[in-house]
Amino acid sequence: MELTKLKHRDIKQSILNPSKKKDGSTSLAAHNFDQECSRHKLAKMIVLHEYPLNMVEHHGFRDFFNSLQPFFKNVSRSTIRRDILKIYENEKTKTKNSISDNCSRVAITTGMWTSNNQKRGYMVVTAHYIDDSWNLHNRIIRFIYVPAPHTAKLLAKVLMECLVEWSLERKLSTLTLDNCTVNISMMDQMKEKLRNASLLMKGELVHMKCSAHILNLIVQQGLGAIETIRESVVFWTGTPKRVEKFEEAKKGLSCASNKKLVLDCKTRWNSTYLMLTSAIVYKDVFSRLIHTEKNYKKEPSERDWLLAKVMCEKLKLFYHVTEMFSGTKYPTTNLFFSKICDIWLLLKECLKSSYDEIRIMASNMMDKFEQYWTSIHGILAIATVMDPRFKMKLIEYYFPKIYVGEYQNEVERIRMLCYDLVKEYKSNDGKENLSDPLSNASGVGGDSDGCVDPLAGYDLFVSSTSKVDTFKSELEFYLEEAVFPRSEEFDILAWWKTNGLKYPTLQQVARDVLAIPVSTVASESAFSTSGRHVTPCRNRLHPSMLEALVCTQDWLWDEKLDFLLNFLHASQNEISHSTFFDDVEDDEAGPSFVEFDS
Repeated sequence: MELTKLKHRDIKQSILNPSKKKDGSTSLAAHNFDQECSRHKLAKMIVLHEYPLNMVEHHGFRDFFNSLQPFFKNVSRSTIRRDILKIYENEKTKTKNSISDNCSRVAITTGMWTSNNQKRGYMVVTAHYIDDSWNLHNRIIRFIYVPAPHTAKLLAKVLMECLVEWSLERKLSTLTLDNCTVNISMMDQMKEKLRNASLLMKGELVHMKCSAHILNLIVQQGLGAIETIRESVVFWTGTPKRVEKFEEAKKGLSCASNKKLVLDCKTRWNSTYLMLTSAIVYKDVFSRLIHTEKNYKKEPSERDWLLAKVMCEKLKLFYHVTEMFSGTKYPTTNLFFSKICDIWLLLKECLKSSYDEIRIMASNMMDKFEQYWTSIHGILAIATVMDPRFKMKLIEYYFPKIYVGEYQNEVERIRMLCYDLVKEYKSNDGKENLSDPLSNASGVGGDSDGCVDPLAGYDLFVSSTSKVDTFKSELEFYLEEAVFPRSEEFDILAWWKTNGLKYPTLQQVARDVLAIPVSTVASESAFSTSGRHVTPCRNRLHPSMLEALVCTQDWLWDEKLDFLLNFLHASQNEISHSTFFDDVEDDEAGPSFVEFDS
C-alpha cells in the first residue's frame, strides 16, 4: 500500500498584507512575521511618543499585542531599553555623518533643563544648519547631565567637549544662549577656547542672545500695573459657585463673547496678556456684580480698564513676536529684523504715553531692550540684506525712525559689516583653493598625464596681485539690482539655491547666516520665566538613557519630516512634467496628502 505524504501548508501563506503602491493602487502580498523587526518598531514607537518603558510589561498591552500577532514574544523593560540604545547609536552615527558631510557652518543653541524629582540639570545642545539641498535643519546633538553647581567654567567645559565630539568647533557660526549672568561669563570662556577655531569676523558675531528670553524679561518689567484686575479675576475664578454666578451675569447682560475668564500664571507672561484680553470684554459684568455680591468689594476703576486696554494693545506685538521667535519650525533669520525694529518703535511711542504707568513701563522695558539691540541687530541686519525682497532698503527704511539724525552712520556701518563678512568668505575660499601650490600644480594645473603646468605659479601670482575687487563687485551688483516684490509665498532658501552661480560667495554667506536661530526655546516654554522641565515619565531615568530618548526622538521626527519634504518635492516634479489634459483614472491617482502624527 502506497503511503501519501501529507503536505503542510505554511501558515504565513494565509496571511495577506495589503500595501499601497506609489500610483495609489492596492496590492496583496504574503506577510512574513519578523520578531526583530516588530521589536524595532515597538522601540521606535516608545521613543517617538514618549511612552513609559514599562508599558511592555503591562498586562493589557501584552494581551492587545498578542491579539494582533500571537507569534510575538513578549519583551521586558530591560530588553526594550537595549533596543532603544541600539537605535540611538545607529541614529547618532547617521546624524553625525549628515552634519559632517554638510559643507556649511553650524549654529548652536544651548539651554538648561531641569528634572523635578531628582533636581538634576541637563544641558540641551541643538545644531542648526542648511543642508546641500537647501533645507533648514535643527537637530538635538546632546542632552547632557551637568552636575551642580552650574558654574560658567563647568558649562563652558561641557559645551566645548560636545563641539569637539561632533567636530563642530571649526564649523561654528554662532552660539545662542539665554541672557543670564552665568551664560555671559560662559560665553567669555567659550571665546577663549575657540580663539583658534576660525570664527566669523574673529568672533565678533559668535554670541547671540536668546530673543524669546530677552522679550520675557522686557515684558516682565511692565506687568505690575494691573493688580486690581488680577484680584477681580482671582475672586471670580476662585470657586465653582462664583464661576457659575459670573456666567449668569454674562447672560443677563447678553455678552456676545464666549471667552472664559482665565487667571494668569506670574511665570508665564502670555497668560497675563490672555487674562487681560478676556477680562476687558467683561468690564460691564464686573460693574454689575459689585452690586449683587457682598463679598466682592473692589472692582477695577475706569482708569484701570483704560490702562489695561492700552497695555493689551502694546503687549499684542510682543505676544505675536515671541510666538514667531519660538516656533518649533525655527524660521530663517531674515524674518526677525523688522519685528525687532517694530518693538523698538513701539517702546519709543510708549515713552510719550499720557499714562504715567505706561511711560514707566516703557522706560524699564527700553533699558532692557537697548542691551539686547546693541548685541544682536548686526547679525539680523546681515540676514535682512541677504533677503532679495529687502537688501539694504529695509534698513534704510527703519534706521531713520530709530536713530533719527545719526541714521546714515548706522546704515553705512551695516553696509561695511556686510562687505567685511563677504570679504572674509572670499579670502577663506582663496585659502582653501590656493593654499597649497604644489597640489594645485599637480592637480588642477597639471596635464592629463600628470605633467606639471609651468604656468601654475602664474595663476597664483595673478590671483594674489589682482586689483579687481571681486567680492565687492559681487555684493554691489546684488545690491544694485531691484528688490523682489514682497510675497508671503517667497521661498528664500529656494532663491539662493538657484542663484548660486550668479552670486557664489553671497550664497555661502546666506546659507550660514539664514540658519542662525534667534531663540533657544520651543514655543511651549517661550512665555515662561520658570525654566524648562523634563516630563514626569522621564525624570526618574538614568541620564544616559534620558539622553538616548530625547536625542533619538528628535532624530526620528526629523527623519519623518525629511521624508515628507522629499515626497512633496517629488510630487511637484511629477506635476510639473505632466500635462493639464492628462486623463487619469480615479483608481490610479496618487494620494492627495500625506499625514503624520504630531
